[in-house]
Amino acid sequence: MNFFSGNLSSDWFFSVIIWLVKNYIEIIATITGIIYLFYSIREDKRLWIYGLITSALYIYVFLEAGIYADMGINVYYVAVSIYGWIHWTRYSDTRKKEIPVSSASLKQWILILLVIGILFVFIGVFLDKITDSTIPFWDAFTTSASIVATWMLARKIMEHWLIWIVVDSISVFLYIYKGLYPTVFLFIVYTTLAVMGYIQWKKQWLKQKSI
Repeated sequence: MNFFSGNLSSDWFFSVIIWLVKNYIEIIATITGIIYLFYSIREDKRLWIYGLITSALYIYVFLEAGIYADMGINVYYVAVSIYGWIHWTRYSDTRKKEIPVSSASLKQWILILLVIGILFVFIGVFLDKITDSTIPFWDAFTTSASIVATWMLARKIMEHWLIWIVVDSISVFLYIYKGLYPTVFLFIVYTTLAVMGYIQWKKQWLKQKSI
């Protein structure tokens, strides 16, 4: 019995090691992704550095998993990370203060929803007709909403957190379906931190209004 238990423990240990080696890129991306969100909540421009690293790693992860829209959006994230770093740095250098948190107006919300809708249709049809994606329209929705939410973050619009709450919650189930379990954990954390981020940014926005 002890011999059997020893073999079982040994097999489990080596299985974990093999899994870690096989998925090390995804694990590193998970860690840097959490750091990225931590800095996002704190409105710290270092978020863009970790966002760039995370996105670059996930280009590979999603390519291997066949989630092509999410792979493509991470190329976009890399570009936005560079833009966000430059924009936030230039603003603080020229005005000697950080970019203030803003709230989306009704006109902005109409534009935001319109852009998400157009991107959803375009990406969904493309994935359904051109690729072998097994979740084309779910993938298209999270991708289109994420594109807009990332732009909102770069412009420091508070409601980007609300979009991330929806996107991250849906993504949890998509990555369970795809078997990307470190990423499932990441997006559970993302959803929780997105709620915290919205609360924190709204407090900051209300504080700005009262000054």
